[in-house]
Amino acid sequence: MRIEQLQAFLAITETGSFQQAARTCDCTQSTISRQIQSLEEDLGISLFHRHHQAKLTIGGERLLPHARKICTEWQLAHQSIEHLLAGKQPDLCVAAIHSVCANILPPILQQFCQRHPLVQLRVTALGSDRALKVLKDGLVDVAIVMDNRMFTTSPETIVQNLYQEPIEILMSADHPLAQYNLVPWIELVKYPQVVFKDGYGMQRLVQEQFSKQGSKLQAVLELNTLDAFRGVVRQGKLIALLPKSALLDLHNDSTLAARAIESIPHSGINLSRQVVLVTTSDRLQIPPIKFFCDLVSQQLTENS
Repeated sequence: MRIEQLQAFLAITETGSFQQAARTCDCTQSTISRQIQSLEEDLGISLFHRHHQAKLTIGGERLLPHARKICTEWQLAHQSIEHLLAGKQPDLCVAAIHSVCANILPPILQQFCQRHPLVQLRVTALGSDRALKVLKDGLVDVAIVMDNRMFTTSPETIVQNLYQEPIEILMSADHPLAQYNLVPWIELVKYPQVVFKDGYGMQRLVQEQFSKQGSKLQAVLELNTLDAFRGVVRQGKLIALLPKSALLDLHNDSTLAARAIESIPHSGINLSRQVVLVTTSDRLQIPPIKFFCDLVSQQLTENS
């Protein structure tokens, strides 16, 4: 059973004529006849008494309300897709890592709302792994996260590199490491750390670097908000490795300090993170989603 057959059936019912139905459907009478014949074969029952005027049989009477409902739903579905492709969608959902939500997205969100005032923008701060999971599950349209090829290798996934930033050390202002402008790795590993919870790309990045260097990571506390990191580090000798963008306003807090990590040639130490925008190819066909992705890319290009 095809939608064209049901549409032909309804056209004949409304006009009472195969010939008039052909005009309504903008096709030949023979095409209408073939569609009804095929529909009758599929259902195993005749639908019309074929005299000077086409009248419904008992089978046709039984089919009629279902055909109307199916064709109405088809029309609504078609209109819904047309609206989607025209950018008339109710909302756009974004999941992004915390530092992006705080430092990069605000001006982008304002521009998006000005361009698409009828689209409800929903933004959630999540760890990278969780953000990619909800994208995969269809709960969000765009994820802005640390790159993780384990989650972004499916054929429909589109990954756009946004920027790379160094990882720095957050410490209290009177911490022993504050004496260095560039902290040597051998000194860094001596101190216990506050780390992100499982599911955050930063935790995985730090663990991988320590493992590569054969160093022991003294992770004594797991947190998931930047304010919590600052509050704990401010208390004493605990340190935290955080992306530079999370420490931009540190000059306003005299109780905290941030230091870069000394680069060691040929050491394999690469404490930096790549931030990417991730969506799917089908979503990029939707105007508001594409506009948002282009805004993010443009904003970061201008600021790089």
